[in-house]
Amino acid sequence: MQETRNFLARLGFPTTDAHDLPTSAKRFPDGAQVRIEIPSVEGPQALAATLETAKEYGVPIHRVSQGSGIMLLTDAEIREMLELAAANGVEVSLFIGPRTTWDITAAGHTPAGKGQALRHEGMDQLVYALEDLKRGCRLGLRGVLVADEGLLYIVNEMKKAGELPADLVVKVSVSMGAANPVSVRNMELMGANTYNLPTSLTLARIGGIRQAVDMPLDLYVEAPDDFGGAIRLYEIPEIVRVISPVYIKFGLRNAAGVYPSGTHIEHMAVAQCREKVRRAALGLDVLRRYYPDAIMSEPGAKGLGIPQITKISV
Repeated sequence: MQETRNFLARLGFPTTDAHDLPTSAKRFPDGAQVRIEIPSVEGPQALAATLETAKEYGVPIHRVSQGSGIMLLTDAEIREMLELAAANGVEVSLFIGPRTTWDITAAGHTPAGKGQALRHEGMDQLVYALEDLKRGCRLGLRGVLVADEGLLYIVNEMKKAGELPADLVVKVSVSMGAANPVSVRNMELMGANTYNLPTSLTLARIGGIRQAVDMPLDLYVEAPDDFGGAIRLYEIPEIVRVISPVYIKFGLRNAAGVYPSGTHIEHMAVAQCREKVRRAALGLDVLRRYYPDAIMSEPGAKGLGIPQITKISV
């Protein structure tokens, strides 16, 4: 084994998981260690409820993400979300679509095919996804969620070519499933600005990944049922210490699925967002109690994909 470990070391990778749980010296651009993300904020009503509840509980929200996709929001709905987020210094990350789950194939809905569910099948669907992204950027969107390696690569090339905004924050979905330092570094090299780790990784495994990459890592500290349903609130202080910079992400156990969302289930999506913020308040209590020196970003901090309401030519 030692020969193999030596070879990995020459490539600049850790040779084991981080069993000693070293403290990460890496930080967000503003010097902070931790930010808060609320996922599955599916439209303007859900975002308004999230921000209202955050004020009630004193929870700073840095990013909200959405799963139904840009394509299932009207221009007016996107503008409303972006204006509300910009006024509160919050990044909005909308999923790019269409994806295999919305396509005519049944493969992504089968037990054996779930790994391809959020990828883009064929070149036409990839073109549709890029058009979806360009529409969002024209409206001022500066945060997007991707779950396909090909899309990630092309988006990065378009940013470098000036076809997309240079400050666009590209967040890679937990559904990509990369779970070791080599695979996650590949995501960074392809253009990921922030990467959502699988929900079940141990601290030692996450610590090894942190040693291999500089980008922020995102981690569910409460995972939805379809991602295992773990509730890791008491691990938050060590998660922040070991893998900063990190977005701690509050999903919701025992919650109904809201993808694709719409007015027919808006009341449920709103109610679940409110509860996620309450869960975030519980998690922040744990962080403050056991790691009071942890540094958290302010809203609107450097590096967030805050919406830019002025239209650009894309």
